[in-house]
Amino acid sequence: MANKLRLGIPKGSLQDATIALFKRAGWNIYADGRSYFPSIDDKEVECMLIRAQEMARYVEHGVLDAGLTGIDWVVESGLDVTSVTTLTYAKQSRRKVRWVLAVPEGSGFEKAEDLEGKIIATELVETSKRYFASKGVNVKVEFSWGATEVKPPMLADAIVEVTETGSSLRANHLKIIDTIMESETHLIAGKTALADPWKKQKLDQIATMLRGAIDAQSQVGLMLNVKRADLEAVLGVLPSLNSPTVSQLSDSEWVAVNTILDESTARDVIPRLKAARATGIVEYPLNKVVL
Repeated sequence: MANKLRLGIPKGSLQDATIALFKRAGWNIYADGRSYFPSIDDKEVECMLIRAQEMARYVEHGVLDAGLTGIDWVVESGLDVTSVTTLTYAKQSRRKVRWVLAVPEGSGFEKAEDLEGKIIATELVETSKRYFASKGVNVKVEFSWGATEVKPPMLADAIVEVTETGSSLRANHLKIIDTIMESETHLIAGKTALADPWKKQKLDQIATMLRGAIDAQSQVGLMLNVKRADLEAVLGVLPSLNSPTVSQLSDSEWVAVNTILDESTARDVIPRLKAARATGIVEYPLNKVVL
């Protein structure tokens, strides 16, 4: 029987972002909306859609060899799984998400201690209980099945909710008074899978390519031509992951320079390169950056 890696893809809010990430990493996953077993163009991998909240349980039990889920749900579960790599992406952005303690605007609550004896609604029940216990605050933490931000003030006094931007909380007239934890997506694996040399190698391959795809999102390639006499000035402008590649052109007075830089810096760097007498400056997108 051929080797197979059973991989959990998070169903729900992270699903589309995860499938898009795999596509950039080189794997096409096809989910038709009804099946819990999406197809993937890799005969060595078998995918299953699982809610992120349940991923750690199925990985620890060995039903799945590995899966992608937020580290928040791993912490919440208290289960013994291993993080293979961190993958900072979320539903809308490439940032970490935050689990925050939020209260109604104008409620008078300013800190966790003000909520003594109150009701807190959240999906992250165990982590929230530990948070309040660490502060010596007695509250009643209730599980929320969703739409948590509409619970205060009638159904709860405060909530612990996940947010990327805070916009949904503000729209519901809630203010954040503390951050309970930050979270990001991790590729997690079970002990049995990691003890299998073939599965570990396959996981390392997937992790390397996923990380490369994520790292490439925030970076761009840059190539340009410059006279040798001006090379030092041009190199002085360039930030770089490593030393830029400098190649001789057919005209011995000229060289080509190739490098990678953060996309956010390109708008400042390119005009300075032009001022340093670089020509033929081309910025191009990257699929993967593997260091």
